Amino acid sequence: MSPDELEEMGPIDYVLIAWPDPHPNGEIAPLLVDLVDRGIIRILDLAFVAKGDDGTVGGLEIADVGEHVAELKVFEGASSGLLSDDDLQEAGEVLEPGSAAAVLVYENRWAAPFAVAVRRSGGQLVANGRIPVQAILAALDAAEEAEPTTVS
Repeated sequence: MSPDELEEMGPIDYVLIAWPDPHPNGEIAPLLVDLVDRGIIRILDLAFVAKGDDGTVGGLEIADVGEHVAELKVFEGASSGLLSDDDLQEAGEVLEPGSAAAVLVYENRWAAPFAVAVRRSGGQLVANGRIPVQAILAALDAAEEAEPTTVS
């Protein structure tokens, strides 16, 4: 990737998605393809790992994951070099025995114009994070319970 291409990129994120069954039902495949087709994200790396019942960690090919994820074959070989074998080993170590996971590194193309403007203005990202939906729901439930009830 050239320096000019890097300068125009949006923020890069990664996710590790684990399934207790090493052959997921494939529900995410068309949604991921759609995000790419609409230019919302760009897949930089996609890799699958599994943890055997004996605790060994190894890589999986898309075909090994199952026919339900066949749509993901369009990303076969997607590798920017950002993910190393050590990264995949580390990802596999957090899995339960007998499970599998996908490691996805992607560019947030939707945010590229903003990210470029931040960089050109001399700004830099100093922190970011995510709030899990479960945490938001718990906070809303707690706030609702804490509201004083009015008596009419």
